[in-house]
Amino acid sequence: MNIPAPPSNVRVVTFQIDDQDYSAREDETIIEVARENRIPIPTLCYLEGLTTWGACRLCLVELVGSPRLVPACVTRVAEGMQIHTDTPRLQRYRRTIVELLFAERNHVCSVCVSNGHCELQSLAQRCGVDHVRMPYRHVPYEVDSSHEMFRVDHNRCVLCTRCVRVCDEIEGAHTWDVMGRGSDCRVITDMNRPWGESDTCTSCGKCVQVCPTGALVKQGTSVGEMTKDLHFLPYIARRRHIR
Repeated sequence: MNIPAPPSNVRVVTFQIDDQDYSAREDETIIEVARENRIPIPTLCYLEGLTTWGACRLCLVELVGSPRLVPACVTRVAEGMQIHTDTPRLQRYRRTIVELLFAERNHVCSVCVSNGHCELQSLAQRCGVDHVRMPYRHVPYEVDSSHEMFRVDHNRCVLCTRCVRVCDEIEGAHTWDVMGRGSDCRVITDMNRPWGESDTCTSCGKCVQVCPTGALVKQGTSVGEMTKDLHFLPYIARRRHIR
């Protein structure tokens, strides 16, 4: 593995991931090293180019010697660390999390515009979720189609806050935020005004592109038509860092 020379005050540490030896800067997180080495760790809230949130808990990994699971997106590598990314325990945890996400909102893949292009759907397939063992909440959520270009369907939101972070950190508008607590949380625009009445939205569409599900989509899309492109985000983040 080729590692760029670290700053003088940052050490290079050696550790193991799934019984393989790796080296990285001590300021890198487990998920960053995993992505660099094509080691699959599932996640919904993590996205390169945005600050880490650590909310979805799908990226939990096991550390030898630690009784608790740790989120790979916010845990930095350390000398001698032994990491396991795909144990039976982790598989059970991840399946349960995905099932809870399906049970909390109303995700009906067969009629979703993101069917076939949805990160939650892909995670369900990867985790072997062919049915949900928990009772569904069956709480109806509104669909806001007031924006002339986009719409938000709260029934399909997983509260990853990607839209909030990209709007704040990349676009600089901070149109999106989160309201409520627990299962009653939902993303809102401009202090809970309809999206189409927002004074701050620039209609850039970045929030739509980073949404992992069919919660934020373009107007006029039909079943399976909504595809998304995440390649712009790391590029913008790197260029801003260089400046």
